[in-house]
Amino acid sequence: MEDPSIWQDQKRAQEIGKKMARIQAKIEAWQKLNAEVQDTLEMALLAQDEGELDLLPELTAAAKDLEKKVMELELTTLLSGPYDSHDAILSLHAGAGGTEAMDWVEMLYRMYTRWTERRGFKSEVLDMLPGEEAGLKSVTMSVKGDYAYGFLRSEKGVHRLVRISPFDANARRHTSFASVDVLPDIAEEDEVQINPDEIRVDTFRSSGAGGQNVQKVESAVRITHIPTGIVVSCQNERSQYANKTVAMRLLAAKLLALREEERKKEFESLRGPQKDIAWGSQIRSYVFQPYTLVKDHRTGTEIGSVERVMDGDIDEFIYAKLQQDASGADPVR
Repeated sequence: MEDPSIWQDQKRAQEIGKKMARIQAKIEAWQKLNAEVQDTLEMALLAQDEGELDLLPELTAAAKDLEKKVMELELTTLLSGPYDSHDAILSLHAGAGGTEAMDWVEMLYRMYTRWTERRGFKSEVLDMLPGEEAGLKSVTMSVKGDYAYGFLRSEKGVHRLVRISPFDANARRHTSFASVDVLPDIAEEDEVQINPDEIRVDTFRSSGAGGQNVQKVESAVRITHIPTGIVVSCQNERSQYANKTVAMRLLAAKLLALREEERKKEFESLRGPQKDIAWGSQIRSYVFQPYTLVKDHRTGTEIGSVERVMDGDIDEFIYAKLQQDASGADPVR
């Protein structure tokens, strides 16, 4: 039988190797950016000496591009939490507002899907519960990419929508809410040991899209962790085995969060304080009428184009929150 200590040493070596690779990638990125800055500076000095004003638009565009790259690298260095480099599990849940809130969840789901595409990340739906009339009651998705959790963890909280409801025949303005939760996607066998005797696995028929087995075979899976009462489910895969595998990932992530909470408030860095999905608890407001504005109530960051934000352009909010956290500044009241 293989010595367990050898396996532990191999695992440790792999983790060290991964950390070294990430550090080396950051160093190389800074070196490449520094070379670009020097080249642009030399071009600007040459244009100034020669009086070539026609190069001004090109230099202005280059400066803006460099500014964006510097911010990106600066923020990457701030993502030094123990799970920041991991993939993420993002969950959306409808709050106060009925059908309007469920439609809001679907809109947010589209927004985050567009954001992952913009960054070159990959997303996959793990579980989805449609609303009775429209929208989604809840949706859970994985986001795979470098530092996906580090970037997305600032999105956790309650998101508020203000608009004239398309579901209101009198065209009245409605306010609705949805919650966003973000957890690091981990390998349960590496981070969390789950005792098979402490879980209950139930199967049921899928209520969503899933091929010929829908409403015929109990392929959907619900797992209950008996000691903690945590319940997770997955019905989006085609087989019961695949759904169970995904559900175990979700359970591992939630157990990790719970374990970190018990380690003196580390849990707050993973999930943030839990609040009611209703008035007075929102982290961000999206106003469609009577004016257009998206405002983050923690940092004070505002964007006037709601369409741009809903199309996945949310990096400005993410950057502002990461910088606020790094500086230790008090949230905007």
